[in-house]
Amino acid sequence: MSSTSRLRELAGLFAKLGLVAFGGPAAHIAMLEDEVVTRRNWLTREHFLDLVGATNLIPGPNSTEMMMHIGFERSGWRGLVVAGGSFIIPAVTLTGLAAWFYAAFGSLPAVEPFLLGIKPAVLVIILGALWRLGKKAISGWRLAVLAIVVAAGVLAGYSEIVCLLAGGVAGMLWLRAQGVRSDTAERWVPMLFLTRDGSTGLAATATATATATVAAAASVSLWKLGWFFLKIGFVLYGSGYVLIAFLEGGLVQELGWITQAQLLDAVAVGQFTPGPVLSTATFIGFLVDGIPGAIVASIGIFLPAFLLVGLLNPLIPKMRSSNWVSTFLDAVNASAVALMAAVSLEIGYQVLIDPAAMVVASIAAVALFRFRVGSVWIVLGGAILGFVLSILGM
Repeated sequence: MSSTSRLRELAGLFAKLGLVAFGGPAAHIAMLEDEVVTRRNWLTREHFLDLVGATNLIPGPNSTEMMMHIGFERSGWRGLVVAGGSFIIPAVTLTGLAAWFYAAFGSLPAVEPFLLGIKPAVLVIILGALWRLGKKAISGWRLAVLAIVVAAGVLAGYSEIVCLLAGGVAGMLWLRAQGVRSDTAERWVPMLFLTRDGSTGLAATATATATATVAAAASVSLWKLGWFFLKIGFVLYGSGYVLIAFLEGGLVQELGWITQAQLLDAVAVGQFTPGPVLSTATFIGFLVDGIPGAIVASIGIFLPAFLLVGLLNPLIPKMRSSNWVSTFLDAVNASAVALMAAVSLEIGYQVLIDPAAMVVASIAAVALFRFRVGSVWIVLGGAILGFVLSILGM
């Protein structure tokens, strides 16, 4: 296949994912795994796990960085740019349209009927990926015990990143003490960081009414706006709560560019639109300075991910030779699956209490596990079914 054909293929796939990738990083990675491993055989499931691990070594939106890694693997730097841009552009475009609607009409568009079906459909997709990746990650009883302990810690309320690292260290010491040699010493296994809040969550529709844009925003320099979001892009680790903390402290308290209510509405829009939750920056940029502000804010917050992925990807093979390191990462891999399981349990508890959601989840499960329907079609079908069920009063 020619280079141009590969780039065209990357653009088509990631633009499609950018339009339907609801549900946060866990769902995005599950959909990506279905597309590039199960359906297209672009890379092995083991190597997919390698790339997932690499995304957790750098700041930024992990699932978006995974798209960039796949692009780099297929077509180098050009593939990275095409894949990342194709995934991001639909999200920021939809978020920008929501910002225009918000500014023009004083409220956010109602999408709850569609989310009624998208939420359980996304849950089923995550469970499918959990099953496939778990079979690769948990290769013995010791790793199974470790995964159970880590999942229990997350469900008890401990920090995901603390549980992940503790599982890695404890598992490495236990496995090495037992003389267990890593069977994956030639590959890098993942540090999959999944969160339990809005960044992986299935967000509810925002209902807050917009307030007038603060007067201070009128004098904001585009350079200052871009620099603010560029700094966030270079240092943002962790969950959606961390993003909110950065934005609240900087934009509301320190700079006074937007109000608290506007910030909450911006975060809500970033969650209920497909693609990365960092498209919240697009909404804020529009409120501050219209279309130019939206463009500058979007470039600022996503540019670091392009640079960091491009620099890290070629270094990954050099991280694979040490048996101690690979044993540590085998333990981290099992811990990561445990985090994904904990996320699935918590999402399931929130979503499946609704009888209509149970109906959608059951149909989605049959479509995915019995008929191997693609994750993109499951999300679209869930949205349509949710809308129909809402009309029927379920």
